[in-house]
Amino acid sequence: MEFTDNGKITDEFFKTHIYPFCGKAREEVSVGPAFGTDVSIVQLPNGYEMAMTSDPLSYLPALGMEASAWLSVQLMANDMATTGVAPQYAQLVLNLPASVSAPEFESYWKHIHHFCEKLGVAITGGHTARYEGLNSTISGGGTMIALAKQGQMLCSQMARPGHRVVVTKEAALVSTSILARSFPETIRRQCGEEIYEKACSLFYQTSCLQDGLVAAQTNADQNRQVHAMHDVTECGVLGAIYEMALASDCGVEVDPGLIPVGEAQKCICDLFNINPLEVIGAGSMIMAVSEEGEQQVLEALHVAGIPATSVGRFVSKDSGMKLLSEGKTKPLVHAGTDPYWNAFFDAFKKGLK
Repeated sequence: MEFTDNGKITDEFFKTHIYPFCGKAREEVSVGPAFGTDVSIVQLPNGYEMAMTSDPLSYLPALGMEASAWLSVQLMANDMATTGVAPQYAQLVLNLPASVSAPEFESYWKHIHHFCEKLGVAITGGHTARYEGLNSTISGGGTMIALAKQGQMLCSQMARPGHRVVVTKEAALVSTSILARSFPETIRRQCGEEIYEKACSLFYQTSCLQDGLVAAQTNADQNRQVHAMHDVTECGVLGAIYEMALASDCGVEVDPGLIPVGEAQKCICDLFNINPLEVIGAGSMIMAVSEEGEQQVLEALHVAGIPATSVGRFVSKDSGMKLLSEGKTKPLVHAGTDPYWNAFFDAFKKGLK
């Protein structure tokens, strides 16, 4: 089995090449490595548990140091948001291109510090170096950690048949915003100034930490309304719903026509010939919500200023994964490779500005 061309590996690759080889099995690990699972959870003494999540760090000179730092911090925090608990600690590994100057690094790092400080995250260590031959927009990786009382944290594996599928915000937030910021002349010319400005403004909507925290606050100790959450990353909203169903050993029925897609995302996705429901969508959260608690959760999110839409329901595994639209049914299939990557690199190779 081969790697995907770009982006994250597939479920099949994970199960074949990674999952069987994860070191020593330890009984205190209650949630370990799994496809479609955002965090691991370890049971600690004295009635506590610890969640950990890791992600690449972004370094995109074309977007600037502040935007690069924002993505680096928020994409890790988004994963932790799926537990319903805010991150508290971070370890960061920076493997930077040799071309990075001291002033550029200082700017990048001060923005990292600022965004972590705003989230209440202490940076507890890591590694920093420059190396010849590194020219990637990925500058290393980081891990965020959170502690909470045992049984408090949610996990994407906890969806069950009958739970409603709730999506926050809109599809394709981060991918279309980065495309607009990376190729401003093309977007302005093809889509117009208003669409360009809207797309750029989407960039700082790519945190879903508040989404997760607000939703989790609707849960009482013995009466959960939100049972599972999964943030939208590669392969978009539909990919995230598929992954959540897979992780939970469920089927799912989704009406793609109910998933919100803003005007800016639609125009830019049409221009780059990509499906807005299948491209990187950081900022949106998928939630598995009890049928009786659906309105309470939607109302809590709306009061907090977070748009949210019910788009389907989880069903039994035997029922499969389906898209239901205008009276027609077709399979929900994971895209495998996020089309954003090829769209971005093709535009770069063509010299689009």
